[in-house]
Amino acid sequence: MRKKVVIVTGAGRGIGKEVALAFARKKYQVVVAEIDARTGNSTVDEINEMGEAAVFIKTDVSVVDEIERMVKCVETDFKRIDVLVNNAGISEFSEVFELDETQWDKVMNTNLKSVFFASRAVARVMKETGGSIVNMASTRALMSEPGGEAYGASKGGILALTHALAVSLGQYGITVNAVLPGWIETSDYKRLKKHHHEQHLSGRVGKPDDVARACLFLASRENDFITGTQLVVDGGMTRKMIYE
Repeated sequence: MRKKVVIVTGAGRGIGKEVALAFARKKYQVVVAEIDARTGNSTVDEINEMGEAAVFIKTDVSVVDEIERMVKCVETDFKRIDVLVNNAGISEFSEVFELDETQWDKVMNTNLKSVFFASRAVARVMKETGGSIVNMASTRALMSEPGGEAYGASKGGILALTHALAVSLGQYGITVNAVLPGWIETSDYKRLKKHHHEQHLSGRVGKPDDVARACLFLASRENDFITGTQLVVDGGMTRKMIYE
């Protein structure tokens, strides 16, 4: 049997990279759709060193033509797409009175517009066989800090888009779900202080593999009864009532 194929956008670093590695360990053929050729190829090399298969396709997800070109390449080369993880995004923050239209559009195009157009392009391939789409939102869709208007709006939009797509694509056997990471440390975990961990109900700050396992769970065909929902991966932080 041919290997299942997963596309992970923004898989050159951080959470996206760990998601790509996790699917590779499950014997998926991994497509690394990443704007940065250096980091994208680095992820591919790491997967290849594991003895698994991966390819890099340079993709700016804020540009619809590039998304469609990438998906067409995958369809042509592999004849199937089983999973899409819409991970690519930028977390730019700006004081509310300084946020301009250019920055707003950059965040929306990268974080939100890309999710719709990538999902639609992939769904055209998945229609005959079914599949899974996992969208990377954020707990910033549920709570905010100052300066997070554009980022929060983009991630909140992903939640609405997730259930809308689940309704539209369910007839084709395609599940669509969202993962909402909280504090996921993607750099030096050892630099964190005791109080960073203790403020979480779980007793620790999250790691990229925590999110990767959530993506694997939602992408599994065994879990195809789960669709249109959101899975918060935040160590319980959004359930705390905090007053300063």
